[in-house]
Amino acid sequence: MSEQVSSPQSSIEPYNTVENAELKPLRRISKIWFIPLLALSIGMWMIYQQWGNQGPLITITFQTATGLEAGKTKIKTRNVDVGVVKKIELAEDLQGVIVTARMNTNVKTLLHKDSQFWIVSPRVSLNGISGLGTLMSGPYINMAPGMASETNTHFVALASPPVTPAGTPGLHVTLNSDAEFAYKEGDAVIYKGLKVGEIEDTFFNFEERVVYYNTFINAPYHKLITENTKFWDISGLAVQLNASGLKFDTGSVESLLTNGVTFGVPDGIPAGQQITERTYFDIHSSYQEASEQRYKLSAEFIILVKDTVRGLHIGAPVEYRGLEVGKVLAINPPEIAKTSLLDKRFDIPVIISIQPGRVQLPDNQQGLDKVKQQTLDWVSEGLRATLKMGNLLTGALFVDLQHYDNAESASTVRLSNYDVIPTVSNEFAQITAKVSAVLDNINQMQLKNLANNTNEMLSNITQTAESLRQTSQNIDKLVAGLQGEKLNSKLLSTLDNLNKLTQDFSSGSDSYQEINQALRAVQQTLSDMQPLLLQLNSAPNSLIFTDGQGAKLEPKAAKSGETH
Repeated sequence: MSEQVSSPQSSIEPYNTVENAELKPLRRISKIWFIPLLALSIGMWMIYQQWGNQGPLITITFQTATGLEAGKTKIKTRNVDVGVVKKIELAEDLQGVIVTARMNTNVKTLLHKDSQFWIVSPRVSLNGISGLGTLMSGPYINMAPGMASETNTHFVALASPPVTPAGTPGLHVTLNSDAEFAYKEGDAVIYKGLKVGEIEDTFFNFEERVVYYNTFINAPYHKLITENTKFWDISGLAVQLNASGLKFDTGSVESLLTNGVTFGVPDGIPAGQQITERTYFDIHSSYQEASEQRYKLSAEFIILVKDTVRGLHIGAPVEYRGLEVGKVLAINPPEIAKTSLLDKRFDIPVIISIQPGRVQLPDNQQGLDKVKQQTLDWVSEGLRATLKMGNLLTGALFVDLQHYDNAESASTVRLSNYDVIPTVSNEFAQITAKVSAVLDNINQMQLKNLANNTNEMLSNITQTAESLRQTSQNIDKLVAGLQGEKLNSKLLSTLDNLNKLTQDFSSGSDSYQEINQALRAVQQTLSDMQPLLLQLNSAPNSLIFTDGQGAKLEPKAAKSGETH
């Protein structure tokens, strides 16, 4: 083959110079393609940065999406944007709305399992006005970071702002009550007039038929909650009508408008240790009821009442010599009544209690046994129970225990595992019996004959009075005539005597002249005595001693035969 190829080349060699071809590999990619590759790399890097730096995608379930808009509605915490709503769609069961939101990267660690979300919009309630800032900017979703260690990306939003956002310092407690207290979310917890907490939510247990109230006590007031703390109701205005009279109780102005509870340690009870975790407390109807919870044990007795029990209520006091020693526990319990109420001799059973703590005995089994034994001993010595009226205004009754010296002897009797304390009739029943006896005696009197005799006697008295009246008139006329004649004669005699007297002392009469002569004689006598009075005035002793001008008088002996 090589020879055959070289022969034609030699034949044309004089005309052309032939060189060997250089074979090189062909370039398959042009340099121009580096530009789109670079752009693609930059785009991929940007996509990576976008996906790598964006926060997590979360879903929030709302009851309604009022005011929410995809791509516009913000998610905030402490008024700082931390996310934005990306998508809004209905739930599959049509029971709510699922909102998909993109959160910022720096809040990824804040998405705790117990984090709370709710829509912030204008709200007006008894607790105040909130969300007015959204009138211009529109509603937004607020987030309250939780405290749990686990994180989550699926949340259920709250229907309204929480009373106490997660992370608020304080103490969570659960209050319960089987009474008809109507508390709601946001009702205040008051301590000495200060609002120290709120009720967060309510839950009704159908099996127990008890309402539970999850309550939060703000710091630092949560330090006041101890193991002996009691809670009681202060809603509105409480009016109590009992054996003690009429009593009004009220809390703060806020609790007057809504409802509220308060707490404290009743007097005489040690505070105990501080509560540091969720604990259950009962809500009592009043401070008095809460205070009585200190007495744990009580000795129960039965009294059989023969009188009416109208005005006696469960919880009425049992007193001994004016001091409260227990309570009325039940009135006519059906499991104790042995006979029918229609029986004329039916005695109404009333269960009462005597508490050792109220009679200054230890509140333990030893004190309880002491109360039972002492009461039974006193029954044999004349201890009796009676119903007394505590207040005339309310008509409320209480059980009074007293010693009666003339009480009939009684032995220990038990009824349905209760010791019986004998009773005596109350004061009202005794008064009623006495009035009935008086009325019976009156009924036994012959009132008809008595009335006839009384009418006859009144008729005679009337006739006698008429006769006396006529006699009195005659006497008045006679006395008036006699008095007139005597008065006229006396008046004339007096005038005659007065006329004679004036004539005797008139000018020119003998009496007048005698009086003038007597006055002149008195005047002459005074003129004669004037020198003597002047001498006595200048020398008072001149009547006894001489003035030295006359002969001195000397005493001389008497001559014999001379007489003195």
